[in-house]
Amino acid sequence: MPISDWRSQETIEQLNRLDRPGFAAELLRRNADYRRDHAQTLRMIARGGIDPDEARSNLARRWGLRFCLRS
Repeated sequence: MPISDWRSQETIEQLNRLDRPGFAAELLRRNADYRRDHAQTLRMIARGGIDPDEARSNLARRWGLRFCLRS
């Protein structure tokens, strides 16, 4: 889903089909501060400057995220 046009009919229809977690994720995906924080976290992980699990946990805590465990 494009992030540039919230008001297009196609975008509105797609947003209306999302469940609550999907809608929340879509809003967060469009947040410039979150995108910068996420990119910075990925760069720190790539440089080996922080434990990946700790970095993801810190990102989740800063943004109030909870992730389902994969089995």
